[in-house]
Amino acid sequence: MKLTEFLRENAPYLTTGVLLTFLSSFGQTFFISIFAGHIMGTFELSHGEWGLIYGVGTFTSAAIMVWAGGLTDRFRVRSLAPVILVLLALACLGMALNRVWWGLFVVIFALRFAGQGMTSHIAIVAMSRWFIATRGRALAIATMGFAVGEALLPLIFVALMVFIDWRILWVVAAVISLLGILPLLRLLRLERTPANLAQTNQSLGMNGAHWTRNQAIGHFLFWFMIPALLGPSAFSTAFFFHQVHFADLKDIAHVELVAMYPFFTLISIGAMIASGWALDRFGTPPLIPYFQIPMIAAFIVFAYATGPFGLLLGLFFMGLTTGFNTTIPAAFWAEFYGTASIGSIKAMSTAVMVLGSAIGPVVTGVLIDVGMGLETQYILIGFYFIIATVMMMIGVARARPALPATA
Repeated sequence: MKLTEFLRENAPYLTTGVLLTFLSSFGQTFFISIFAGHIMGTFELSHGEWGLIYGVGTFTSAAIMVWAGGLTDRFRVRSLAPVILVLLALACLGMALNRVWWGLFVVIFALRFAGQGMTSHIAIVAMSRWFIATRGRALAIATMGFAVGEALLPLIFVALMVFIDWRILWVVAAVISLLGILPLLRLLRLERTPANLAQTNQSLGMNGAHWTRNQAIGHFLFWFMIPALLGPSAFSTAFFFHQVHFADLKDIAHVELVAMYPFFTLISIGAMIASGWALDRFGTPPLIPYFQIPMIAAFIVFAYATGPFGLLLGLFFMGLTTGFNTTIPAAFWAEFYGTASIGSIKAMSTAVMVLGSAIGPVVTGVLIDVGMGLETQYILIGFYFIIATVMMMIGVARARPALPATA
């Protein structure tokens, strides 16, 4: 099927994915962290204290995601997504209205759960379930909402903070979240239920079966994937979380660093498109063991870069893995474990990724407070991704023979 024909026939569903992934931005680290300086200054927090609050809130959201993510196997996107968007809007208002430091625990939990967790989870599960032969292409297109949010929102909101109080900007985010509900309901007027869809579009996993969540957790491959699930979430989050501090280390203005993000976004979009095409052509087994290799290079470059060119080079490598990470892992779960319980299984992987995004800021923030520089930490993070890559190679090689012959 030609791309134009594919886009025309599936426009409502693909647009739904883009809309949801874009709106998830308000709970993503790259957005929350642009307010880090104001938050730490307002509530008199150190890097470690702010990282701890962020980590606890994110960890709690990861724990709730284990249960809540399974709701996508029971409810249609049309029913579930508006509820989550209302919660996201309330969380944004909470950040605007909160006046006590301990209230940040609740606000961060709500933002991470409704934004990073459920809104993005609903979008990815929907694409994995609604599309089979063209799953990679659908994921690549739908997840462009992440890229658009990363490219535009930090630049726009950092610029607006020069003229508008940072709390008012969170009210703006709340309004945008609520406005997203109307087009969402219109786009999904004819959506089928997950149960009916699973019956009419079977996509089997290993051993020709639809795996349950408990079966997936008991399988060795799930555990071989844990470091790879944690890594990008933990350390990309840490990078964006400490972007103000990182800009200071590199002796550039924060707005100069943020101005580089559109380049990062263009690279991630290119990687998403390329990986979507490759997934539909080759499947996930040949691709997933190697998709984090650019992240090794990214953090080594960030550790040693001294000027704008070096930072752009690091963002180039990180953009590659970021783009790959939005499509390849999502297709992996459907291809290896089937689609009947994809919501519940993907919820576990999402919970692990959210947990990673809790661990990253806490660990890096505490290490900064005790004297280990961010650049030294980035060298160690590069070695972490080497270990994660080796584990994926071993796990996928052992599990691949169990895939259906048509996979």
